[in-house]
Amino acid sequence: MQPDQAALSSADLASAAAARPKFNAKELLLRYALVLVLFVFVAVLGVSNASFFTLSNFNVVLLQVSTNALLATGATYVILTGGIDLSVGSVVGMAGVAAAMVAQRDGTPWTVAAVATGILAGGAIGLLNGALVAIARVPAFVATLGTMTIALGIAYVLSDGQPISGLSDPFLAVSDQFYGFPVPVLLMILAVLSSWVLLTRTRLGMHIYATGGNPQAARVAGVDLRAIRLTVYTISGLLAGLAGVVLASRATAGIATTGTGYELNAIAAAVIGGISLMGGRGSIFGTVFGFMIIGVLDNGLNILNVSPFYQLIIKGVIIIGAVYIDSALNRKDD
Repeated sequence: MQPDQAALSSADLASAAAARPKFNAKELLLRYALVLVLFVFVAVLGVSNASFFTLSNFNVVLLQVSTNALLATGATYVILTGGIDLSVGSVVGMAGVAAAMVAQRDGTPWTVAAVATGILAGGAIGLLNGALVAIARVPAFVATLGTMTIALGIAYVLSDGQPISGLSDPFLAVSDQFYGFPVPVLLMILAVLSSWVLLTRTRLGMHIYATGGNPQAARVAGVDLRAIRLTVYTISGLLAGLAGVVLASRATAGIATTGTGYELNAIAAAVIGGISLMGGRGSIFGTVFGFMIIGVLDNGLNILNVSPFYQLIIKGVIIIGAVYIDSALNRKDD
């Protein structure tokens, strides 16, 4: 080893040692505050109601969170790049209506076509969002707020404001069971695992984090920011389309308003799970924790017969707490 290489190695080691994070009780408490809240809440529920810890109730929670899981997974991609997608709730309704129109015809080929129609309809809105944000440079909040209204309008036009029912049995089986496992839950698991692989094991995942973490440095490093933003919004739209298909199958009808408000739960799940609104930080398994805490919270409050109005207040407080924690950790890093 050359002397200058030895000096460089020593300097690198010293720098790494100096950069090694020190134990900080306050930061640790902030980072895991919501985990502690969840454990306390679960403990209280377990003591107050014996049915909470049953296998049947756990299956109910998984089925309830499966739709939000798909949307929250899509939101994770977008938020990691520093963006936001407010359109997914309306896309759920639009995709469900579009799929239901095709699913009124019986037969497996028509069912496949119905599922594809719903997913592609969601992907089309996602691609439009990406184009507005990445190419037209419209702020993400404004762009997706606009497409949220457009998607809802399209759903109303297609359905004439009425539920589209009379769906075929093969289409209704989309939300049924597959070898004893609910299909929506299997789709949720597949979405999470494939997203984990994509975000942690591929160049695309690295570029997504780089785009949100430091877009200027990412651009200098050769990352195509436009392509990345187009991609993440399209993924979000495709997953919202899939969620719309699943909900239409579960509801046995395509309803324009079926996804109203779902965008808030999706964003909340990602933020509660530690996906930074500043972009570039967080993991898909954090999002899993986020949508599970929302699902457990909804289920537990229903078991305790808490009024839906109070449930909204409690959920809002938790969201504000999650954003505060994210901001506090960002200030600490800065």
